[in-house]
Amino acid sequence: MRNFRLCLCYDGGRYRGWQKQGNTGGTIQEKIEALLSRLLAQPVEVAASGRTDAGVHARRQTCSFRADTDLSCGELLALIRRHLPEDIGALSLSEADSRFHARLSCREKSYVYFIWNSPAPNVFYRKYSYAWPDALDTAAMEQAAALLLGRHDFRSFCSVTKMKKSTVRELRDISITRQGPMLRIRFTGNGFLYNMVRILVGTLLEVGSGQRSPGDMSRILEARDRQAAGFTAPAQGLFLWEQKY
Repeated sequence: MRNFRLCLCYDGGRYRGWQKQGNTGGTIQEKIEALLSRLLAQPVEVAASGRTDAGVHARRQTCSFRADTDLSCGELLALIRRHLPEDIGALSLSEADSRFHARLSCREKSYVYFIWNSPAPNVFYRKYSYAWPDALDTAAMEQAAALLLGRHDFRSFCSVTKMKKSTVRELRDISITRQGPMLRIRFTGNGFLYNMVRILVGTLLEVGSGQRSPGDMSRILEARDRQAAGFTAPAQGLFLWEQKY
């Protein structure tokens, strides 16, 4: 049984997220597993570096799966590309070490959130960014972001209020950059909780618009209460950007 490493990109707009959900359908994992199982004539289960929520996109999503096949990686990749829908792309396929697992072997992940910060609409980016027409104080947002760096309990930034597992994560970097009206916030860490990035973005936007002060971040972390943090930013602006192994 060979172990494969598959890298995908996708537009998550019409999907219910990555993870398959019983018989509900409409997930990316379900699409990939069904395709591989059909192409290889055997049941195939696919693991990903992490789940993406409904409507969230991926510039790069690393997956792993095991299969018994004599096809070369190039031949299998060509087959996958031929049969995938136009909103899911196969970037690369390689044979991995037998112990490689897309989620368990992942050391670091990055997400990027795009904000169209202008009162003028941009119809071409409406599906891939969040429109925020009011002015933003990016210096205040950077001050707030600096207080979030390091190892903390991020329970306040998680939509699941009753977590049995640890909510401690390490945020290694947050960068806020602007190119014209497009604001780009990149988060890099060892792992992320459910809706964590979108809640972080919503809270930073409240700082940037003067609804909160940068120093509020410490109080929010200490509260360990979802109600203490800001709103959950919409899904369409979020991209799973890259992973390191």
